[in-house]
Amino acid sequence: MAKKKTIRTIPQARTAMPEQSPEARVKNFEEVACGYRLEDALLEAERCLDCADRPCVRGCPVGIDIPGFILKMAGKNFHGAYDVITDTNLLPSVCGRVCPQENQCEGVCTVGESLEPVAIGRLERFVGDMAIAEGWANVPYIERNHFKVGIVGSGPAGMACAADMAKAGCEVTVYEAFHEPGGVLKYGIPDFRLPNRVVDVEIEKLTRLGIRFECNTLVGRLFTVEQMLTEMGFHAVFIGTGAGYPSFMGIPGESLGGVLSANEWLTRCNLMRGRDFPNFDTPLQPGKRVAVIGAGNTAMDAMRVSLRVGADKVYCIYRRSAAEAPARAEEIHHAQQEGVDFQWLTSPVELLGDANHNVRAMRCERMELGEPDASGRRRPVAVHGSAFEFECDMVVFAIGTNANPILGQTSGLKLDKRGYIATDADLATSIAGVYAGGDIVTGAATVIEAMGAGRKAARGMKAYLGLRDTDSVYLPDSNAAADRLFGIDRRERGFARVHLA
Repeated sequence: MAKKKTIRTIPQARTAMPEQSPEARVKNFEEVACGYRLEDALLEAERCLDCADRPCVRGCPVGIDIPGFILKMAGKNFHGAYDVITDTNLLPSVCGRVCPQENQCEGVCTVGESLEPVAIGRLERFVGDMAIAEGWANVPYIERNHFKVGIVGSGPAGMACAADMAKAGCEVTVYEAFHEPGGVLKYGIPDFRLPNRVVDVEIEKLTRLGIRFECNTLVGRLFTVEQMLTEMGFHAVFIGTGAGYPSFMGIPGESLGGVLSANEWLTRCNLMRGRDFPNFDTPLQPGKRVAVIGAGNTAMDAMRVSLRVGADKVYCIYRRSAAEAPARAEEIHHAQQEGVDFQWLTSPVELLGDANHNVRAMRCERMELGEPDASGRRRPVAVHGSAFEFECDMVVFAIGTNANPILGQTSGLKLDKRGYIATDADLATSIAGVYAGGDIVTGAATVIEAMGAGRKAARGMKAYLGLRDTDSVYLPDSNAAADRLFGIDRRERGFARVHLA
């Protein structure tokens, strides 16, 4: 029997991730983090205590058995580790790269109370990448039924819901507005953080479940949600369209040439391959002095893309200090290494144009932090007489997103006061048979949280359709005779639809 590990017997230092040097990577779109080698992964796996409390599992929005997959890794059973992860998470290579593990599973890791936490995300990525290299995929036996399910949006929430409904035997069709599936994973995250080839492989695994993707299909314009339930014959619909409608500040000069949202900038560069112009015919017209407003992960992506497509100088304009920046610490660190000029405690008040109505400069004022606001962060307050200008020929707004209004305008879905789709605790909307989850319900969140919402909505949809769901049917308290009919749990019921001639 193996000796129980303690905090003193495990490797004390977190295993470093090999990276491209800042000087090399700023000239290419190859991944910055190169991934663990086999010896790195095995060394880091030894740091997991396999503790009884398992706080990391509770910290994961989809409840991955984290100690279970790491234990298999430590025993060099990598396919077994992949089986454990994919029991709850279909996208290990994606989540291992872009999830904020420091605020989720790693943030509550027991090892982290004394040392640096176990690098759970890096280990998950290692297993996912090995699965891609070896061609592994978990495709269970599926007993088909007569139900048709429509999924609106092919991002993380839509993919997770589609997979669960396909495994339940439904015929699943996913509608995507863009010309390629993947949602924000494709259009919003650059290749140096998440290569498109990784997303493509994970999507291909979904097609093995029988899921069909219909791209260039904008639901709400070509047909409505109500039409999906009636004319198109879907028995249930899930909406996972994300929240991609950009926000602006409303300051003078926002209509000048060279001013755009981070969503437009990243979509042109990533999904539409504008970074490879003229090999791809998407024009970019990148600026030489670029100012990006905001300090979240999207802002970091916009700044780092700008450097890679030829900007001489890139500024981060943020009205709070570095301590309040919402981006991952790793992303800020990488941007600093690559030469981004961070202007903390700075707020734009006006964009100035030239004779051709293109942006030429930004007028800002310095800020100081006052009392906390509703978000819990200290409120920025302008410093009197601190206004100044600096030159820039491109301005990118990365200050958050809102719900796209198309579905709300074209259907009877009830919306909340912010314009997001209103749902109940099971993610059911105001239209029977229609469920929603992810950013279109909560506002901007993480990839893994969106996947968790997609899986939660799938459980609600299965209950609505009367389909067997082991996780939600066989409950510890369901053994009482009153809960059973002929020895079968009453919730494990047959379901038949009657069609009248």
